[in-house]
Amino acid sequence: MLPALAIVVGFMIYPVLFALYISFNKSNGRTFEWVGLDNYVRLLTDPLVHQVFLNNLKFLISVPLVIFTAVIVSVLLFERIRGWRFYRVIYFLPNVLSAVVIGIMFKQIFGYYGAVNEIVAALGGERIQFFTTGNLAIAVIVVALVWSGFGYQSLLLLSGLTAIDPAVFEAAALDGAGWWKRLWYITLPNIRRVLGFVFIINVLYTFTSLFGFIYVMTAGGPGYDTTTIDYLVFLKAFETGNKGPGAALAVLLFLFIGVLTVLQNKVFRIQEED
Repeated sequence: MLPALAIVVGFMIYPVLFALYISFNKSNGRTFEWVGLDNYVRLLTDPLVHQVFLNNLKFLISVPLVIFTAVIVSVLLFERIRGWRFYRVIYFLPNVLSAVVIGIMFKQIFGYYGAVNEIVAALGGERIQFFTTGNLAIAVIVVALVWSGFGYQSLLLLSGLTAIDPAVFEAAALDGAGWWKRLWYITLPNIRRVLGFVFIINVLYTFTSLFGFIYVMTAGGPGYDTTTIDYLVFLKAFETGNKGPGAALAVLLFLFIGVLTVLQNKVFRIQEED
């Protein structure tokens, strides 16, 4: 177990502790000047941090959209509709692509001369500048998140569906329960834990893993309208001469998602026995 322990300590625990140390300093990466809680106080009172946090909340709209799409797809795959093997492969393909590739693709599609605007122009409408308005840019990123994420979530939900006894569905069908009633009263309650897990990882993803999409598609613009917390960590840590505020913001984000995970676990009662 020592090699694995060395990797965990060297590549996870030590960097986290070092980032915690940097957060209490004014540092350019080589020299360190202890400032105590000054970085944290400045961040907690910074209007930009408040705005960016609200931006992250806007991106949470992608969570129910991804889960709803994943539930419908996973149920159809579970019922083995015609061509289900083909669809299972196709829906998972976006997960093979990196966030950068997906970001570039959607930036091209929704660009001023992209496919969407070509269709709008062909129908006689005016071309839309999606990336010059904050809400429109967020909407495009949300579409990209849903498209890239629902396939993997579908497979997670499908694994939960396969654990349900088929006899339960057969008995419900014999009793006259339609497709929607079986979905609502049998399928969803039996995959509660998996749904809770999917919800949690999607919320955490929204707060910690949008950097690739933002960096490629909008660079946080226009202004800071699409800047997320993880992207702001990058801006504060690597685009200024002081890495302390970036490290402090990363620590605050770490604490926030830790508390958020505990609360979500309580809500969905994932660890409770049925």
